[in-house]
Amino acid sequence: MDQNYLAIDLGAESGRTMLGTLDSGKLTLTETHRFPNRPVRLPDGLHWNVLRLWAEIKAGIANTVESGIKLSSLGVDTWGVDFALLDQNGALLGNPFHYRDARTDGMLEDAFRHIPKEEIFANTGIQFLQFNTLYQLLAMVREKSPILDIAQTFVTIPDLLNYWLCGEITNEFTNATTTQCLDPIKRNWSQPVLEAMGIPTHLFGPVTTPGTSIGTLLPDIAEETGAGDVQVVLPACHDTGSAVVAVPTQNQDFAWISSGTWSIMGAEVKEPALGKKALAYNFTNEGGVFDTWRLSKNIMGLWIVQECRREWQRQGQEHSYDEMTQLAAESEAFLAVINPDDDTFFHPGDMPERIRQYCHKTDQRVPQTNGEVLRVALESLTLKYRWVLERTEELSGKRLDPIHIIGGGTKNHLLNQFTADAIDRTVVTGPVEATAIGNVLMQAIGLGHLSSLTEARAVVRNSFDVEEYHPGNREGWDEAYKRLLNLLENQELL
Repeated sequence: MDQNYLAIDLGAESGRTMLGTLDSGKLTLTETHRFPNRPVRLPDGLHWNVLRLWAEIKAGIANTVESGIKLSSLGVDTWGVDFALLDQNGALLGNPFHYRDARTDGMLEDAFRHIPKEEIFANTGIQFLQFNTLYQLLAMVREKSPILDIAQTFVTIPDLLNYWLCGEITNEFTNATTTQCLDPIKRNWSQPVLEAMGIPTHLFGPVTTPGTSIGTLLPDIAEETGAGDVQVVLPACHDTGSAVVAVPTQNQDFAWISSGTWSIMGAEVKEPALGKKALAYNFTNEGGVFDTWRLSKNIMGLWIVQECRREWQRQGQEHSYDEMTQLAAESEAFLAVINPDDDTFFHPGDMPERIRQYCHKTDQRVPQTNGEVLRVALESLTLKYRWVLERTEELSGKRLDPIHIIGGGTKNHLLNQFTADAIDRTVVTGPVEATAIGNVLMQAIGLGHLSSLTEARAVVRNSFDVEEYHPGNREGWDEAYKRLLNLLENQELL
């Protein structure tokens, strides 16, 4: 008998509901609703429009069941880091901030005055990024936010949505690990780090394992959407955690890149890497499913390309992503190299001009045309992939082959080929909808319809096509990589 599951998948640019139907070991996906996810700037900073997202989620559930579909369960995944605070009655206290809000500028240095960097890493194992939850909370402490005085409960964004869906407050494990507030050895909140920062520890509740059924839709939600009595099951609520579930691998020694607004690259390992080298390389250990860890590193990703497109649109130049890729393909190779993770490229703004200024500042040729700007961005992104892969292999002690690219970035064929050429490894791309697929598969495992991660990945191989890219013309890539290494060494941008 067919089983139907609904993945509620929220990304940094858009959200959607995806119906997954499992039948005889094959999975089909159908998009039932899609909507933009745009931040809102208020006088106090940049926020997520969480109430609009909630309305869109309910619309997506209603759209899914209006044709008579009976859902076995639904599950929510989102980006990591961001959070909400609830009062003693469970009411939302304020609009959740967007991780790109400027309130965390300089907060890393402030944190290290409270507790040494080495101790933070030993207690959390998470990459140091200024927008991590830890530093957002520290910003609230420094500002003496009155919200902290009345808050009773901390929830990440998917935890908040799960609470609104079924009334149960949880802190799902994979998303909790992104906060830099959780101890990976104890698998619970890191009291020493929170206390050193002056962050109230009573806010943090028990951590819940992915695959757990946490309840059924609240009666008013069940009636409003027409979905009825549907189980709410925790997938890997962090979108990268769900995406990695859907890697169609048949071996354990593979690398993965979740490619989208962010590129997140790493390996699936059994134990977190908490040593000096992992700290020096600023790697992260995020929780996965079935006692796995994602040893990985965030890379700025296609955010740079997306911001270029937005700036050109503002200037009256309309380019589709396919057109932009073609412009890059036709432009001169290896004109210049940027470090995509330089702070210059973090905030929204005139990205093409920032790229030009970076190249000028580092005494390189300055890209002039749109195509040249894009080519510099794409080549540099793949060179950073190579840097991350080399260090992932060093930390894991394994040669990682092939490289699986999953997510929306798999549609960029030029970027995929650049990756194979830059790294000199086979690249396997797909499935595109990895996050939604992994979400659905963890729901199926949670309900006992699938037995294991191995069986789930076999379903992916049976259900979705992949594409392979092999190293082609490698001329110029090694020299360009030396230029990136020189930039990183001279500018201390690790």
